[in-house]
Amino acid sequence: MALAEKAVVTTDIFFNMVKRKKRFEKLLKEYQDYAKKNGFHLNPDQKVVDYLIGVLLEREKKYGEKYCPCHRVKNIKKEDDKIICPCIYHKEEIEKYGHCHCFLFVK
Repeated sequence: MALAEKAVVTTDIFFNMVKRKKRFEKLLKEYQDYAKKNGFHLNPDQKVVDYLIGVLLEREKKYGEKYCPCHRVKNIKKEDDKIICPCIYHKEEIEKYGHCHCFLFVK
């Protein structure tokens, strides 16, 4: 690979990393605001939050929606719409268990 081609590839990788980091930070802020507005918090373990948000972004890239990492995508729109994060189950789970199923949101 010629030097110019390597520079282009390196530049593309860098810009993709920057773009992903911005998407990550935006989603993190959205979920922080959402949790605060609803009287709960994000998991205090930042590694858990980072992992889950990463998975949500990958699922969005793959499926077009941020499907909950803890639920299987069935490719049945009516069913899958229920598991778009935050899923329809999270508030009940937080009330009952103190956290949602995937541990993104906690009381």
